[in-house]
Amino acid sequence: MSYARLIRPVIDRVYVGARWAARARMEAFYAERGVDLGYENSFFSGVLARPMPAEALADGLVYTDGDMSRELAQGVTKVAAEGTWHLTELGRELALYAQRATAEAAEELWSSGLPMLPGLASVPRLAELVGRVLAHGLATGGPAFHAMSPPYEPGDASPAMLLVTRLGSLRHHRADAHRAAWRAAGLTAEQIKALPDGPERQAIEAETDRRDEPAYAVLTADERLELLAGLGALPG
Repeated sequence: MSYARLIRPVIDRVYVGARWAARARMEAFYAERGVDLGYENSFFSGVLARPMPAEALADGLVYTDGDMSRELAQGVTKVAAEGTWHLTELGRELALYAQRATAEAAEELWSSGLPMLPGLASVPRLAELVGRVLAHGLATGGPAFHAMSPPYEPGDASPAMLLVTRLGSLRHHRADAHRAAWRAAGLTAEQIKALPDGPERQAIEAETDRRDEPAYAVLTADERLELLAGLGALPG
């Protein structure tokens, strides 16, 4: 199994665990402002750094209906004539809170593990390793990854904020690789969602691995194991 495939579920568990731990506080914050969680909440690591190109947003929402009418109606975002999506002042406030809330929830979660595990003590090093992978992945990432990288990192970002924000961006390197793989096979988003396990699915996953793997080439073999084990040891 490729390293890219091996580490992906570990990345997902850590990142999604932090996001779910922050969910209640984010919903409360949004409710006070009378808006719903939208694209700015899912893509905060990128949209806080730069406007999101139309192609990148379409790819990021390819498995959904892609409807942005709610965000537009609630004044969270606006779209330029060329199709680029920009946060409004409200949208930026929401995205900044989503980032902060996710980092706070992650820090609480990661400090709750077993005493013999490194927990928060490992987070600065893990953030550094993921940062190197992100930078190296710019050579091979697709539209969504480039919209999300380099991620937005405030000057006072905690190690937990750096790690969750960087993981949020890194997930898009494989997502782009997967979309490129099933498109190259002549499939649509609906077809890949319905495709059962079998030779065709396995070929697409292998091609996804091939396209995703180069991002990790910047790490030595020992560093790859360090990243895998370190993320795997975080509570989530």
